[in-house]
Amino acid sequence: MNRLRRVNQLIILLSCLIGLLAFLYPFFNASLAQSPSRANAHTEDAPILMVGLVVLCLGSVLTTLGSGQMNSKTVAMLGVLTAANAVLRLVPGPAGFSAVFVLPILTGSVFGASFGFLLGALSILVSAFVGAGIGPWLPYQMFVTGWLGLCSGLLARIVRRRRFEIPILIVWAALWGFIFGALMNVWFWPYVFQAQQAEMYWQPGAAFIEAIKRYALFYVTTSAWWDLARAVGNALLIGLFGKPILKLLRRFQQRFFFEIESANSVSSDVGH
Repeated sequence: MNRLRRVNQLIILLSCLIGLLAFLYPFFNASLAQSPSRANAHTEDAPILMVGLVVLCLGSVLTTLGSGQMNSKTVAMLGVLTAANAVLRLVPGPAGFSAVFVLPILTGSVFGASFGFLLGALSILVSAFVGAGIGPWLPYQMFVTGWLGLCSGLLARIVRRRRFEIPILIVWAALWGFIFGALMNVWFWPYVFQAQQAEMYWQPGAAFIEAIKRYALFYVTTSAWWDLARAVGNALLIGLFGKPILKLLRRFQQRFFFEIESANSVSSDVGH
């Protein structure tokens, strides 16, 4: 069982590394980023990334089933929550607001990092097929929303006092409203350029600090107000609905989650 848990951790880690490389590789391939076909950025690699991430997610589900971290009921719950979150993404809102981030935050906090990652990534995939739109941006949205659920699970290990849980999650949700937008800009930023405002676009050979300054200017100019709406919306939803949803999720956790122990560990417990 412990071996399967480690395998699941490796799968999640591999998914994160692939996502990180997918975001960063254009900065190390100047000829690609500045090619005449850059207007069609990621049209070739995005389908491969999406399929690879889906395969890794399925592998994570299988290993958590085998290790006892999840069972058939929790997998069914993952499916239901994924469908529900996909529908929430279709709810219209102002600017960059979307209700799709609330459940990955809350489920990651309750069920752990792996569950949060799976819910975030898979719900974005399902929502794209339902009507949110399929394009080269899709695997990048899956990665970032998966990271949101993953980090929420890690945050829950640090913050164990229920008294501070909702205030911390409100701040956390608002922060991720900006983080999501800042990360999602990176998937296309190396491929765009306008001579009129060249100082806020990436150029091959730019030093790291110079690239950060250019991106900061690009972000403030093009994305900050959209992300502000997302941050405020996330915080409001967590503040209004976070506590009852957490209570409901924990009720399901008590009923559906269990650990499968090996025969050796059971016999040793009996002996004591």
